[in-house]
Amino acid sequence: MATPVLALTVGDPVGIGPEITSRTLAEFAGANDHHGIAVGDAIAIRRAVEVLGLDVEVRLVDRWDTPSAGEGVIDVFDIGVLGADMPEWGAVDARAGRAAITAIEVATKAAMEEQVSGIVTGPINKEAIWAAGSQHLGHTEMLGELTGVTKQDTMFVVRNDSHGGHHLRIFFATRHMSLRNALDAITVETQVDSIERAYRALQVFGVESPRLATAAINPHGGENGAFGDEEIEILRPAVEMVNAKGLAVSGPIPADAVFHHGLIGRYDGVLSQYHDQGHIASKTFDFDGTISVTVGLPILRTSVDHGTAFDIAGTGRADHGTMRSAYLAAVDYAPFVAGIRAEYLPQQ
Repeated sequence: MATPVLALTVGDPVGIGPEITSRTLAEFAGANDHHGIAVGDAIAIRRAVEVLGLDVEVRLVDRWDTPSAGEGVIDVFDIGVLGADMPEWGAVDARAGRAAITAIEVATKAAMEEQVSGIVTGPINKEAIWAAGSQHLGHTEMLGELTGVTKQDTMFVVRNDSHGGHHLRIFFATRHMSLRNALDAITVETQVDSIERAYRALQVFGVESPRLATAAINPHGGENGAFGDEEIEILRPAVEMVNAKGLAVSGPIPADAVFHHGLIGRYDGVLSQYHDQGHIASKTFDFDGTISVTVGLPILRTSVDHGTAFDIAGTGRADHGTMRSAYLAAVDYAPFVAGIRAEYLPQQ
């Protein structure tokens, strides 16, 4: 698309999703080079606009190619789940869960049919979607089923404006499991697979000649086995194997240094070995600016990396910084949508 059209799912309508979506769309209303459309119940967006005191019009659209109305207008693709009866702010509610699921389904269908350039997802509540009948653990699993893929990876994107706006991408060899299980899951074979997937993702998302680093597991990279032998037995052999295939991969590099090196531009990406290793580094540097991209889907999907914040929902206090960053990241990555689709669309 010459002008990217992005579908922003509001997430759980009784969480902070409608507020951060409304703030983001209000800020960029009237932009000439991109167009964001909220996907959710119009009543939820109107309530958020009222809470925030935004001087904007909420316009309902039923076509993704509807031109932007300009400044002061928020466009909403109304899914019509909640009707006129809004659930209370900040409470687990099956109706809210159904609305969140429907918004994801509608936006994903539009992306699969190439009616939008990508989707930007607001936070959902797992208890609410389970109460609505979903069997999925969360967004990623749901999107996998909707797009027909079974393997997805998380790519964090962290922007360092002090170094020319360099983007560091952080990948994860393991994700949602205990640290003990994560260590057991890291083998030479799985490490090679993680490296190759991360390296290819960098290429698909626009880095022509990637420089990827792998983080070590143990303090000081194990100190030649004094503090652990994972670097010697697993990580280093995996790096040597991918180097032999022509991939520019460094490591393992001590985790207390590798993310800093990546942020200042030495690397385009870093493979974190376990969940918190990469999360702590990125969120300490820029909690509100760190966003998540789901790699492996045949559509572009960026996301906030926080929850529904039920405790402050409806107060107008929610910071929309991460949603704003996720939206701008989707704008940045929109030119690569054709390559994303070609790389990850399941073969029939």
